[in-house]
Amino acid sequence: MIAGVPFVALGRQFEAHEEHLVEIFRKVGRSGAYVMGPQVAEFEEAAAKAGGAGYAVALANGTDALILALRALGIGRGDEVITAPNSFIASAGAIAAVGATIRFADVNEDLNIDPEAVSRAITGRTRAIIPVHLTGRPARMTELNALAKARGLFVIEDAAQAIGAELEGRRVGGLGDIGCFSLHPLKNLHVYGDGGFVTTNDEGLAARIRLLRNHGLRDRDHCVEWSINSRLDTLQAAVATYKLALLDKWTRRFRSIAQAYRAGLQDCVEVPVDRDGEYAVYHNFVVLTDHRRELMAHLAALGIETKVHYPILLHLQEAARLLGYKSGDFPVAERTAQRMMSLPIYPELSSDEIEYVIDGIRSFYCKAAKAARG
Repeated sequence: MIAGVPFVALGRQFEAHEEHLVEIFRKVGRSGAYVMGPQVAEFEEAAAKAGGAGYAVALANGTDALILALRALGIGRGDEVITAPNSFIASAGAIAAVGATIRFADVNEDLNIDPEAVSRAITGRTRAIIPVHLTGRPARMTELNALAKARGLFVIEDAAQAIGAELEGRRVGGLGDIGCFSLHPLKNLHVYGDGGFVTTNDEGLAARIRLLRNHGLRDRDHCVEWSINSRLDTLQAAVATYKLALLDKWTRRFRSIAQAYRAGLQDCVEVPVDRDGEYAVYHNFVVLTDHRRELMAHLAALGIETKVHYPILLHLQEAARLLGYKSGDFPVAERTAQRMMSLPIYPELSSDEIEYVIDGIRSFYCKAAKAARG
């Protein structure tokens, strides 16, 4: 008998791989090389392949990945960067962190940035576009890259939620100038704390980000430019390398759960469907409903946890007040923000739990239909 379904259950994955993870800790612990040990380079080689690019640079977190990508491209004060208003804070915060100006563009119904809206947002000061592969679905990179090439702009992929996702057979992370990934515990591939990395096909950009992640040091004694410490710990790199070997298996499970939800709920709520050429990894499975508050309360009573990603859009945050945006500026993003709800989705969900979630949602709509009939 299922008593409920947690939205996340990170301990399940640890328990399933505890023996291997403890051995990794033991090996790194005995080595004494806790910072920039050989496991970091090993992870970078594997991460480059996972990100569909020639090079990868391991970093302390996904936010630093965005910040250092912008810095490596020479973007700063006086420049503008366009991104979506319906992402996590870091997508916009990284732009502000380098002194550039945040400009938003509305999204399509798939929740990813609309290339036509991006085109309208471009000014003479625009230097880059940061599309966010939201919920693990690839943004419309073909159109965005064509637009960027025509206007002389850089494209930085915020792929924090989308490791392993593909568009037309190519993995995200290798579709723009730089791809930025997070290894936060809530991501499809995660470590035990913060972590991140960037991918690129440009050897020069990779070398510059390696410099920037380590205080701008060319070697131990010579600092080329002022920078920060954004090194990925050796232990986290070793864990990430181990888990990368399991990523494709886990991705197939994410997609299998998504398909089960889609089949069981498509006549109750609006569900995401892969576009032609899209291979989504469903970091979040987001449904749209006009009865979100009531449905979430109904599911909570059944012990089913759900979330909203993200209830306050970026242009309506207090931090954005000086940008001059207001409610109504991005109608698609604002409309979907009022209707979206994320369901539990992670490889360790059991088939019974998946059915319990589906039955819980269906029971809400059956109850509503019965009430309407009197």
